[in-house]
Amino acid sequence: MTTAAAMHVPADLPRLARRMERPLRWSAFALAAPALLYLLVIFVIPIGVLLGKSVDNPEPGEVLPRTMAALEGWDGGSLPGEGVFAAFAEDLKVAQAERSAAMLGKRLNYEIPGMRSRMIQAARLVSAMDSGPYRAALIDKDPVWGEVATWAVLARNAAPLTAHYLLTAVDLRRDADGSIGRVPAQEAIFLQILGRTLWIATLVTIGTVVLGYPVAYVITIAPPGISRLMLLVVLLPLWTSLLVRTTAWVVLLQTDGIINDLLVQLSIVEERLQLIFSRAGTVISMTHIQLPFTILPMYSVMRGIPQAQLRAARSLGAPPLAAFWRVYVPQSLPGVGAGALITFILSLGYYITPALVGGPTDQMISNFIAIYINRELNWGLACALGVVLLAVTLVLYRLYIRFVGAERLGMG
Repeated sequence: MTTAAAMHVPADLPRLARRMERPLRWSAFALAAPALLYLLVIFVIPIGVLLGKSVDNPEPGEVLPRTMAALEGWDGGSLPGEGVFAAFAEDLKVAQAERSAAMLGKRLNYEIPGMRSRMIQAARLVSAMDSGPYRAALIDKDPVWGEVATWAVLARNAAPLTAHYLLTAVDLRRDADGSIGRVPAQEAIFLQILGRTLWIATLVTIGTVVLGYPVAYVITIAPPGISRLMLLVVLLPLWTSLLVRTTAWVVLLQTDGIINDLLVQLSIVEERLQLIFSRAGTVISMTHIQLPFTILPMYSVMRGIPQAQLRAARSLGAPPLAAFWRVYVPQSLPGVGAGALITFILSLGYYITPALVGGPTDQMISNFIAIYINRELNWGLACALGVVLLAVTLVLYRLYIRFVGAERLGMG
């Protein structure tokens, strides 16, 4: 009888092995728990809130509960009857007492201009009335209450969730009949802003790769002392505030700034260039700021490529340029891809640099998100723009992985 045959293997050996490994798994989870909690708090929860705010629609249902219930039987084709107007008046009386009419009007103002003041006026009107008829009184006060489209908007907002913000963020709207169509050309701005954001991010990414690739390569082949000094120079901007670096570019790009002085003195241009408050200035400053984020991934990959391979290729008869292009460059592409992807994604969310260096036609989508949060107080649309930007980023990342492959990023 062989030794293997003489051995008794328990039938529940896999279960026993899993039981023995359980303490190790719990220990590993305990070590990773702080990082997972940190990720949950600063990333997952904010993204969830962002997604929720982009479709959240609490105001109409909270302020007009009787009106929404009365509109459930409305055919949507003709003006509602006195019963709906009476329910609307009762809701407005409560809203006037609780001072919530302005809040409701502000929400409806996103879909019908001027609704905030009209809602406040209607609430004051019905609060001064002891009884109906409310329909004739409201229509006499403001013809907007005699329009079917107004009541279609109210009926459409009975649900606690709405697609209005997301549709607006991609230049779409819901018509009175419920169909989805494009907004008028003079109001279609968000797709143009998104395209501008993608274009500027693309230019910055190309610029950082073109400028950063030679720098990363030189760092890898330089003597250790010079290599460390060059790395320090690359990392040094990261120790300075983004606002300070952007302000420095505001000084450099002025019409009477150093760059224009140098171009004129070298006779490269005859007249001073408009670099500040322009697309060129925005791309130049963003490229400088993003260079370290592109160089470092490329350098981390390049330093693992043996220089002996290039010498071997040249010893076999390959010209230096051909050896570099066919042997070295393919192996460095994972670093190029990682650096380009990091720079592109970071560039999509730039706010300070375009605001200080760019002109009115150079503002990116993050500037408009800030405007809708801080100035317009339209959190729904701001979050919807953020969702659109997030969706575009995920789609582009997926396309990159699909056609280039995760292994080209050093991730597979």
